[in-house]
Amino acid sequence: MTAPARHRLAIYWAASCGGCDISILNLHEAILDLAERFEIVFWPAAMDVKYADVEAMPDGWIDLTLFSGGIRTDENAHLARLLRRTSRILVAFGSCATEGCIPGLANLRPIEDVVDVVLGQPTVVDADGTWPLMRLSVPEGELRLPALEPTLRTLDQVVAVDYRVPGCPPESERIAEVLGRLGAALDGREALPPSGAVLGAGDSTVCDECGRARSPKRIDRFARITELGSIDPERCLLEQGLPCNGPATREGCGAKCPAAGAPCIGCYGPAEGVVDFGGRLLSAFASVVDADDPAEIDRILDGLPDPVGQFYRFSLAGSLLRGGRRAAGPSVAAGEPELVAAGASLGAER
Repeated sequence: MTAPARHRLAIYWAASCGGCDISILNLHEAILDLAERFEIVFWPAAMDVKYADVEAMPDGWIDLTLFSGGIRTDENAHLARLLRRTSRILVAFGSCATEGCIPGLANLRPIEDVVDVVLGQPTVVDADGTWPLMRLSVPEGELRLPALEPTLRTLDQVVAVDYRVPGCPPESERIAEVLGRLGAALDGREALPPSGAVLGAGDSTVCDECGRARSPKRIDRFARITELGSIDPERCLLEQGLPCNGPATREGCGAKCPAAGAPCIGCYGPAEGVVDFGGRLLSAFASVVDADDPAEIDRILDGLPDPVGQFYRFSLAGSLLRGGRRAAGPSVAAGEPELVAAGASLGAER
C-alpha cells in the first residue's frame, strides 16, 4: 500500500518566549510521526528560510501552519497575513497567539513607556543611553528593525483563524493529538473539525479534572502560598484560601499545578462559553467570599496581591479590556493601528 504524501507544515514564532516551539520538540519519539506525515517548509526557529521564500508560495500551498506568539510588530503582522494567504489551515497555537499571554500585559502602558523601560534605563552595558537605529544603509542594502505597534494583538484580531490550541505552552501530548487529528483530516480519513474549534483541550474547567476533594467554599481570606503554614494535599486549594484560577480555566493540562500543590494560574485560557476570563474568575472568587459587609469583602479581596496578574495574566490582550486606557490603540474594526517606530522617535527626543 502506498504511503500518503506528506503534507506541508509551517511553524512561526511571533511575539512570544519560544516555549511553544520547545513543546513541539518535546514530542520525543512522536516527532518521528510528525516527520513521517508532514514536510516542514517554514520554521525560522529551526531551519534556514527567508520570508521571500514564503512570499513566493502560491495561495493555500501550505497545508497547515502553527502560528505561535502575538502581534507586536509590523513584521509579525506581515507574516500573519502572509501565512494566512499561503495556508489552507491556520492555527493560533498557544496562549500568546490565542490570548496575548504575558507579552500582552504590556498593553497596560503606552508603548513609549515600554520602550523606555527596555532601552532608556541606564545599564552597565549601555551607560551612554545609545538607542538602536531603525534603519541603516550598508553596501548590501538597507537594514531595518521591525516597527512596534501601539498594542499587542492576538492573531485573530489581525487575520481569520481556523482553529485555536490553548496552553502556555500546549502540553506535548495534546500537540501530538492535534497534529494526528488534523493530519488524518488532511489525509481524507476524517472530517476537519468545525471552523473556530478549540483543539487539544476539553470544554470544561480545570476543577473538573483536578483530583482534590471539594466542598461548598466559604473563604475568609486569600493568601500567598508562602503565607500558609501547611497545605492539605487532598483538599481544594481555593478552599484553603489560595487564589486558584481553576474555576474559569479550560481543562486540557491535566491539572498538573494543583496536583503538585500549586494553584492553577490559568494558562489554558477561558473555559467554553466564558466571554472574559477575568470577569468570570472575579465572579467565581466573589461568590465564595464569606462576608456580607462591604468593608469585610474589600479586606478579603485585598488579599489578592496582584489582581491584574491574577485575572488577566494570560488573557489581557484578548479580553474585553484589551489594555489600559492610555495604552489601547484603535480597534481592528476602526482600521489598522498606526505603526510606531518607537526607538527612532524616542531616541530623537533625547
